[in-house]
Amino acid sequence: MKYSLTPVGRIQSPFKEKFAVPRQPGLAPSATASILLCGEANQEDAIRGIEQFSHIWVLFLFDQNLEQGWTPTVRPPRLGGNERIGVFASRATFRPNGIGMSVVSVRGVRKVGNQVVVDIGSCDLVDGTPVIDIKPYIPYSDAIESAEGGYAGEAPKTLDVIFSTNAAHQINRQKDCEHKEQVIREVLAQDPRPAYKKGKVDTKEYAVHLFDLNVKFIVDEPLITVTAIEAFCD
Repeated sequence: MKYSLTPVGRIQSPFKEKFAVPRQPGLAPSATASILLCGEANQEDAIRGIEQFSHIWVLFLFDQNLEQGWTPTVRPPRLGGNERIGVFASRATFRPNGIGMSVVSVRGVRKVGNQVVVDIGSCDLVDGTPVIDIKPYIPYSDAIESAEGGYAGEAPKTLDVIFSTNAAHQINRQKDCEHKEQVIREVLAQDPRPAYKKGKVDTKEYAVHLFDLNVKFIVDEPLITVTAIEAFCD
């Protein structure tokens, strides 16, 4: 049997592409975002009482991956990108039904014209991601103290991030420069490069699209240096 899903909203976030999106929510706490409700769900009644909860579950579609299909085994970055495990023993983005979930903080609810908006924190979602459901996070049932995390039992290690003189000058010219700088630091500290690149000499200069900026950086472990920050051009 087949079923169809209708999105109830879409994500508005600083992450304009898949590259460098945190692999789990909460790893870049300054990366705030919003859920813009849509269709029949775009009404205040649909979220009445949501402010009672500090966090919510957001269920969404990995819409950029759906056409590429899936395989029964994947190579998690946490295992160095070399060891294969079952897709259902991972949070890989290439899945049979392409459904993801994130727990995020509720920062507020507002209405802009006819648009109902839920502001959220610690986002790990690409801008424009379709949201298929929202559920309250219930601490007594959703937080299990005795749970074991398998190969992902601990938070990933982070790298130190510094700005070159040129990059520091460029970010300071931006509106909301302190917030944008903090998001850049938190995102790059996760080392967004492919797993096989880590622990090796890497002379490549990378770039990531955050906000309306093209952020360039190089990695010399344990240090990441932001080399330039430019206005993003399609």
